Amino acid sequence: MVTRSCTVLIALLASLLVPVTAQAAPATFVHPGVVVSRPQLDFMRTKVLAGAQPWKTAYDRMMASKYADLNRTPKPRAVVECGPVSNPNNGCTDEREDALAAYTLSLAWYVTRDARYATKAIQIMDAWSNTIRDHTNSNAPLQTAWSASSWPKAAEIMKHVYGTWPNSARFATMLRTVYLPEIQNGRANTNGNWELSMMEASIGIAVFLEDRAAYDKAVSIFRTRIQAFIYLTTDGALPRTPPGSGIDTRAEIISYWHNQSTFVDGLTQETCRDFAHTAYGLSAASHLAETARIQGQDIWGEIKDRMRHAWGLHTKHQNGEPVPSWLCGGSYSRELGPTPEVSFNALNTRLGIAMANTKLYTESKRPHGTDNLFIAWETLTHAANPS
Repeated sequence: MVTRSCTVLIALLASLLVPVTAQAAPATFVHPGVVVSRPQLDFMRTKVLAGAQPWKTAYDRMMASKYADLNRTPKPRAVVECGPVSNPNNGCTDEREDALAAYTLSLAWYVTRDARYATKAIQIMDAWSNTIRDHTNSNAPLQTAWSASSWPKAAEIMKHVYGTWPNSARFATMLRTVYLPEIQNGRANTNGNWELSMMEASIGIAVFLEDRAAYDKAVSIFRTRIQAFIYLTTDGALPRTPPGSGIDTRAEIISYWHNQSTFVDGLTQETCRDFAHTAYGLSAASHLAETARIQGQDIWGEIKDRMRHAWGLHTKHQNGEPVPSWLCGGSYSRELGPTPEVSFNALNTRLGIAMANTKLYTESKRPHGTDNLFIAWETLTHAANPS
């Protein structure tokens, strides 16, 4: 006969066999809390006002950019149509750049406290929330993700720090009804940077909307996609594949990995496509992990080994070390761009992981500006930022 104490003991032992997962969405969301937090913004502002480097030069470059222009006229459209490589381009560039401008102006206001910058950021967001109804054509999911990666960063600062925004509820409705449905279910059969960007945007929207279900869904999809994007030898002889993709044979996996058949720590699904798209995926992953960290969830702890190996491999060759013949046929195309700061700060500054190749690339290219898509001013916001 099993006694009550034995039953309790058995239940306890069984619970220890259940895999431990990171906590779900927070009971109370932190604001501003999409990629940049208030302590991080305060650190940035203090450094800029003190004239400290590299933050002051990064700030000056931002303020000299077209995105900080107080005379900017937003160009909203009811329907943004984006085909392959944005062809046709009916509002694609306008939408992405207006979103980047709203974020840039929000950062400018945070540093200067000049209300003109906040007013202009809000004007841009109000123009789009009053107009846009849909994204169409083949690149609609990626276009939506790129734009929706910037909108919540701006919106968080304006709503929760500046505080005077009569139409913020309409902007929230836009994010919920126009943007989130296009991206929240992911796209398992695409190159990895697509779904990683979609999840970055989804978690940012979830934080702004305080939508716990949307947050949890973004993290759940992200966890499987990041494992299918960055290879570790502990995964086995072949990389993992995105659930639902239908990619399950060795030949299909090699084809999906752009004909790369030798797999090493840090290789990504898009390495042999080009370094630029690889970096889009790594950057999007870093943004999601950083947002989750601000919300109290340790995604960085889950992905740090994949991320450190991926950055190490790619920056090594970006820094000039020849590519061996077994890797991408002995060459790579395009550059990593202004993408490493959030990862380098999380992994090196906060976690203390030595990353010589990534350090050289990151510091030699400072200040990192914008890719004019969804990455902007991360030397300013994240360089050596301990918060």
